[in-house]
Amino acid sequence: MIDRKDYDLPFLLRYENVAWYENKKVRILDRRIYPTEISFVECYNYREVAEAIYNMVTQSAGPYTACAMGMALAASEVEKKTEKEQIEFLTEASNVLANSRPTTANRYKIITESALEAAKKALKEGKSPVEAIFNNAIESLNRRYSIMEEVGTYLIKLVENNSSILTQCFGETIVGMMCRAAKKENKTFKAYCLETRPYFQGARLTSSCFYESGIDVTVITDNMAAYVMQKGAINIFTSAADTITRDGYIANKIGTLQAAILADKFEIPYYVTGIPDKDKNKGSDIVIEERDPELVLSYRGIPNTLKGVKGIYPSFDVTPPKLISAVVTDKGIYSPYNLEEYFETETRDFYWCNLKICQKDFFNFLFVAYLL
Repeated sequence: MIDRKDYDLPFLLRYENVAWYENKKVRILDRRIYPTEISFVECYNYREVAEAIYNMVTQSAGPYTACAMGMALAASEVEKKTEKEQIEFLTEASNVLANSRPTTANRYKIITESALEAAKKALKEGKSPVEAIFNNAIESLNRRYSIMEEVGTYLIKLVENNSSILTQCFGETIVGMMCRAAKKENKTFKAYCLETRPYFQGARLTSSCFYESGIDVTVITDNMAAYVMQKGAINIFTSAADTITRDGYIANKIGTLQAAILADKFEIPYYVTGIPDKDKNKGSDIVIEERDPELVLSYRGIPNTLKGVKGIYPSFDVTPPKLISAVVTDKGIYSPYNLEEYFETETRDFYWCNLKICQKDFFNFLFVAYLL
């Protein structure tokens, strides 16, 4: 029996409800329409999995799981071929799946290359590469959930009891883990979720996870952030990051930058959660994915504009370190200016920001130092 790390988590975060390989197909929960409908997209070859990832069937950290399960599916497609043919096929599958979305291709590649190595080892030992890749996928999921549990534990220490947080987009595992950590520490907080157009991940996914975790949650439109901050309703702004560079820049769902600017204006600390990318040194290394503008001009097939009106859809924006109060990782809480030290030590040291520190930031510094 596998010791799974998705216990007591919301529906969206259970392994089978993210992406799952079984009987020569991968089924992926269609997050584009959840929770209006609970529907799964079924993929019968790895290219269909890559297409599903590109088409946003699954989002946030969901594609990591889909990539892993897609590699198991790829192995099943050629399990009767020669060892050489299988390795060549899986190498191509790794490349296609890893590049299904450009901004996070480096992270996807870690998953697919790990699956490829598991397959090579299994073939060398005369074992099933399909089974080896699937087991590797579960091990990878358990590792990721365990790491995010560490992040969630650190993050919840920054959240005062009975305070309110604002989130942007869908932080996937970190949302579930911070809620689980809050329960363990008997800590209560309120959550405000920016809706996150054009896919509304904040409204549909993040709020669902908070609600199922017993958190008092309120959805606001993307243009209400300044209003609720001005009213004093928000104590902390937090988001995950699709990329964290070594020099402290982060890429996250489009709209994160404007929320960070507002948080800075209203002296609200912004805590980014995630793991720094070892292979991205500078903010200029970030590639912003441009998606179909039609997704901005309509929603679920209903046009919002007259024909001929133009739109743009950059999927992410980049927030500079000067707007980030701290980066919360599995090893501890870092200044965005000290992320190099993340790669140098296993200790959970606290580094505060080399920023203009407002009174609220200084209080949080003392609070965190006391807790850690």
